[in-house]
Amino acid sequence: MSDLGDLIVGIDLGTTNSEIAAFVDGRVTILGSGNKNMLSSVVGLSPSGDLLVGEAARNQLVLYPDRTVRSIKRKMGSDETVTLGDRQFTPQEISALILRELASWASQQLDRPVAKTVITVPAYFSDAQRQATREAATLAGLEAVRILNEPTAASLAYGEGSHHTAMVYDLGGGTFDVSIVSLEGDITEVLASHGNNRLGGDDFNDLLVEHLLREFQSQHGIDLRSGHPVARARIWWAAEEAKRRLSFDPEVTVREEALATVDGKPLHLELEIAREEYEDMIRPLVEQTLGHMSKALADAGKGPSELDAILLVGGSTRTPLVARMIEERTGLTPREEIHPDLCVALGAGVMASRIAGHEVERVLVDVTPYSFGVSFLGDRGGVSYPHCYKPIVRRNTPLPVTRSERFYTSHPYQEEVDVRVYEGEDEDALRNILVGDFTIKGLTPMRDFNEVICRMSLDLDGILNVTAIEKKSGLSRHITIARALEAKSEAEIAAARKRLEALYATRQNGDFDDENDDEIAQQIEGQVDFTVHPAPNEPAVAEDDWSAAEDEGWKMIERSRLLLDKIHDEDREEAIDLNQAIESAIEDHDVGALKQAVHDLREMLFFVEGRA
Repeated sequence: MSDLGDLIVGIDLGTTNSEIAAFVDGRVTILGSGNKNMLSSVVGLSPSGDLLVGEAARNQLVLYPDRTVRSIKRKMGSDETVTLGDRQFTPQEISALILRELASWASQQLDRPVAKTVITVPAYFSDAQRQATREAATLAGLEAVRILNEPTAASLAYGEGSHHTAMVYDLGGGTFDVSIVSLEGDITEVLASHGNNRLGGDDFNDLLVEHLLREFQSQHGIDLRSGHPVARARIWWAAEEAKRRLSFDPEVTVREEALATVDGKPLHLELEIAREEYEDMIRPLVEQTLGHMSKALADAGKGPSELDAILLVGGSTRTPLVARMIEERTGLTPREEIHPDLCVALGAGVMASRIAGHEVERVLVDVTPYSFGVSFLGDRGGVSYPHCYKPIVRRNTPLPVTRSERFYTSHPYQEEVDVRVYEGEDEDALRNILVGDFTIKGLTPMRDFNEVICRMSLDLDGILNVTAIEKKSGLSRHITIARALEAKSEAEIAAARKRLEALYATRQNGDFDDENDDEIAQQIEGQVDFTVHPAPNEPAVAEDDWSAAEDEGWKMIERSRLLLDKIHDEDREEAIDLNQAIESAIEDHDVGALKQAVHDLREMLFFVEGRA
C-alpha cells in the first residue's frame, strides 16, 4: 500500500540495469516485479516477433544479437537508429520501452497509475542527451518533472548534510564516471566530472570470457570464438556468474559440460579461478578509473585530503579490488553501505518524494555498525604473532550479507584448526571483542599448508553464522552467534580490556620483549590460523546440510543455463526468476527458500529435458 498524495517515482535509467523507487509506507523503497528489483536495460524481438524487455531480452542477446539491443543509453541524443530484426528504432523509443516496463512494475506494486517521474542522467550528459531522456519519458506516457544528475542522486541517497565535499565514484556495467560534488544544505553542486563511457563491468566480464575461451582451447585444441554461438553464450553466463561470486568468495570453480563434441565425445570445461587471479586481470582497467579520478580532482581544484567522503555507486564497485585501490590512492575508506546498484534510484526516489511533498532526509538502510573477523597467524614488527585480525564482514556493510576469505594452516600435517571470531576494527585481535570460537578437527594431513575457507553470514536479526570449510575434503564446522549486533555489556568490554592490558604489559617501546617472544612461540607451535565448536544444542551437521543445499543450488543454476536455448519462450522467464530466487536464498542463507526454489527449477527442467 503506497502513501496517499501525489505519486512521483524516481528512475535510474542505467546503461546496464534500470531501477524505480517511490515513497512507500514512510520510506523510499525500490519497487519491482516478483523477486526482481532491477531491470536489465535490454530490449529485443524474439524470433517469433514478440517484444522482450529486460532479462528475457538479455538472455537472447548472444544467440540473436541482430534482434537485441543493449547499452542504448550511450546513443541517447544522437541521430543513430538501431535495428531489431527488420524494424528500426530511435534510442528514445528503446529507452521508452524500458521506462514503460519500470512504470508497469510500480503501478502493479502500488496499485496506482504512474504518470510523473524524476529520471537520473550522468553529470556529463549534454543538453541534447537530457532532452532525449525527456522525450523517452513522454513516449512512455510519463512526465519527467526533473532530470537529476546521477552523482547528486547518490548524495541524496546517502543523506549528506551541512557543508560537505564528496567524490562519487560510479562504476557500472557499461560506463564509468567520477564526480566531485559540493553539498551545502539542500544544494548539491557538481564541481567536476570525468569518466569513460566505454569502460565498465562488462569489460571485466570480457576478460574472464577470454580467459575461459583460452583455457578451453588449451585443453581441447578447439576455438569456440567462431561457429559455436550456444557454447559462447554459456561461457558468457559462466563468466558473469564467476565475476559476481568473486566479489564475495576467494575463489570459484567454473564447470561447463559438453561445450563441444568431437567424434561423439563431449568436451567439458572445468577450472578454478582465484580472486587474486581475477584481480590481476582487471587491475589495468581499475588503474584507468583512478586516472580519471585524479583528473576530476584536479579540475575541481581539490586534493584527496579535502574530500569528506567517497561514495561508491554501480554494481562493479562490489569488486573488493576497487575499494582497496581507491583507499590506497586517497587514504579514505570509501562508503558503500547503500546498495551500489540501487543507490542512484534511491536518490532519485528521495528527490521525487520531496517534490511530491514528503519529508525525506535520507535513505534508511540496515548495516552492520562494526566489523566481524577472525584471528590468524601473521607478522607484526618482524615477529610471528597468532592474534592478527582479518575482518571478513566490514562495518557499514548492508544487511543481510555473506562473505568468505581464504586462510591456511600454520604447519604441515596439521589436523585441527582453531577459529576465533572477533568484533571490532583493530588489527590486533586481542584489542577487539571475542564473540565466539570453535574447532574443526579431522583435517586432511598435508605436507603443504592446507586451505580453509571461512564464511560469515549476518542477517537482519543480528544472527551471525560462521563456517570453516576445508577446501580439499569439504569438511566443515560452524557456530551461530545470536544477538551479534547488540551492544556489548560492560563486563564483556572489561574482559577485552583485561586481555589487552595483559598482552601489552609485556611490550617495551612497541616491540615484543624476549619473554613475550617465548610465550608467542609456544602459542604458535601446533596452532593454526583459526578456532570453532558447534553452537550449543545445534549439531554441526546443520551447516553440512546448508553446504549441500548451496552446492545443489549452484548446480541447478548451471544446469538451467545449459538448457537455456531449449527452454520455450513462455518458460524461460520463469526459469530466470527461479535462478534469481536461488541466488537470493543463498545470499540470505535461507535454506527453506533455497530448497523450494531448487525443487521448482528441477521440476521445470525435468519437462524441458523430456521435450529436448
